[in-house]
Amino acid sequence: MIQNLQTRLNPHAPAVLSLFRIVFGLMFTLNGTTKLFGWPVGNPAAVGDWPFWWAGLVELVTGLLIMVGLFTPIAALVASGEMAVAYFWLHQPNALWPIDPENGGEFAILYCFGSCCWCSPDRAPSHWTR
Repeated sequence: MIQNLQTRLNPHAPAVLSLFRIVFGLMFTLNGTTKLFGWPVGNPAAVGDWPFWWAGLVELVTGLLIMVGLFTPIAALVASGEMAVAYFWLHQPNALWPIDPENGGEFAILYCFGSCCWCSPDRAPSHWTR
């Protein structure tokens, strides 16, 4: 039964992974534009303000690269590292568990591990490896 389901779903895997990559990149880009420009919501960080403005710059650039599929493994590795630093510097000192309201780091962890989906060169589009 599982074999039959896998056979039916395998042809759709590239489209689903591409959709996930595009949505993930868009959401990561929006986090960056919020920090840099205050768009679509929020107040922008002052230019050069450590670490928020720089985090916004990393999120904007890596989010765009992930979204369009350009240098995706490198961009995903940088994005993953940035979110790990964000969690351990800003969220974890407030509370041990990410689900704790004092911590607020669930999204940092989700972005950290979600971006790992594209850290492998095996995730490159098949037409690049011919």
